[in-house]
Amino acid sequence: MARYFFDIHDGTIQFDEDGTECATLEAARAQAMRLLPDLAREEAPREGDRQNYTVLVTDEDHRPVYSATLSLVGLWLIR
Repeated sequence: MARYFFDIHDGTIQFDEDGTECATLEAARAQAMRLLPDLAREEAPREGDRQNYTVLVTDEDHRPVYSATLSLVGLWLIR
Protein backbone atom coordinates (compact mmCIF):
# COMPACT_ATOMS: atom_id res chain seq x y z
CA MET A 1 0.00 0.00 0.00
CA ALA A 2 1.13 3.52 -0.73
CA ARG A 3 1.21 6.32 1.83
CA TYR A 4 -0.67 9.52 1.05
CA PHE A 5 -0.62 12.81 2.91
CA PHE A 6 -3.76 14.91 3.42
CA ASP A 7 -2.85 18.57 3.89
CA ILE A 8 -5.70 20.85 4.98
CA HIS A 9 -6.03 24.38 3.66
CA ASP A 10 -8.63 26.51 5.46
CA GLY A 11 -7.04 29.95 5.51
CA THR A 12 -3.99 28.33 7.06
CA ILE A 13 -2.19 25.15 6.06
CA GLN A 14 -2.10 22.11 8.31
CA PHE A 15 0.46 19.67 6.95
CA ASP A 16 -0.18 15.98 7.44
CA GLU A 17 3.11 14.76 8.90
CA ASP A 18 2.12 11.09 9.26
CA GLY A 19 0.12 10.25 6.17
CA THR A 20 -2.29 7.37 5.68
CA GLU A 21 -1.81 4.12 3.82
CA CYS A 22 -4.32 3.66 1.01
CA ALA A 23 -4.60 0.69 -1.33
CA THR A 24 -5.44 2.78 -4.41
CA LEU A 25 -5.69 6.36 -5.61
CA GLU A 26 -9.47 5.97 -5.43
CA ALA A 27 -9.16 5.08 -1.74
CA ALA A 28 -7.08 8.24 -1.20
CA ARG A 29 -9.75 10.27 -3.02
CA ALA A 30 -12.47 8.76 -0.83
CA GLN A 31 -10.48 9.60 2.31
CA ALA A 32 -10.12 13.23 1.20
CA MET A 33 -13.86 13.47 0.55
CA ARG A 34 -14.63 12.03 4.00
CA LEU A 35 -12.36 14.56 5.71
CA LEU A 36 -14.13 17.64 4.30
CA PRO A 37 -17.56 17.37 6.02
CA ASP A 38 -15.92 16.51 9.34
CA LEU A 39 -13.62 19.51 9.05
CA ALA A 40 -16.48 21.83 8.14
CA ARG A 41 -18.65 20.50 10.98
CA GLU A 42 -15.91 21.29 13.51
CA GLU A 43 -14.77 24.63 12.12
CA ALA A 44 -17.75 26.33 10.41
CA PRO A 45 -19.59 27.56 13.51
CA ARG A 46 -16.51 29.52 14.58
CA GLU A 47 -15.46 30.85 11.20
CA GLY A 48 -18.39 32.97 10.03
CA ASP A 49 -20.63 32.66 6.98
CA ARG A 50 -18.07 32.03 4.24
CA GLN A 51 -15.38 29.41 4.37
CA ASN A 52 -13.52 27.14 1.97
CA TYR A 53 -11.92 23.89 3.04
CA THR A 54 -9.46 22.14 0.74
CA VAL A 55 -7.72 18.83 1.18
CA LEU A 56 -4.61 18.43 -0.97
CA VAL A 57 -3.54 14.82 -1.29
CA THR A 58 0.12 14.17 -2.03
CA ASP A 59 2.00 10.93 -2.58
CA GLU A 60 5.08 9.65 -0.75
CA ASP A 61 7.25 12.00 -2.79
CA HIS A 62 4.94 14.90 -1.85
CA ARG A 63 3.67 15.29 -5.42
CA PRO A 64 0.03 16.43 -5.57
CA VAL A 65 -2.30 13.68 -6.80
CA TYR A 66 -5.78 14.95 -5.84
CA SER A 67 -7.49 18.04 -4.47
CA ALA A 68 -11.00 18.41 -3.07
CA THR A 69 -12.69 21.62 -1.87
CA LEU A 70 -15.86 22.23 0.12
CA SER A 71 -17.28 25.77 0.16
CA LEU A 72 -19.75 26.87 2.82
CA VAL A 73 -21.74 30.05 2.37
CA GLY A 74 -24.35 31.29 4.79
CA LEU A 75 -26.70 34.14 3.97
CA TRP A 76 -29.13 35.93 6.27
CA LEU A 77 -32.56 36.17 4.63
CA ILE A 78 -34.02 38.62 7.14
CA ARG A 79 -32.91 42.03 8.27
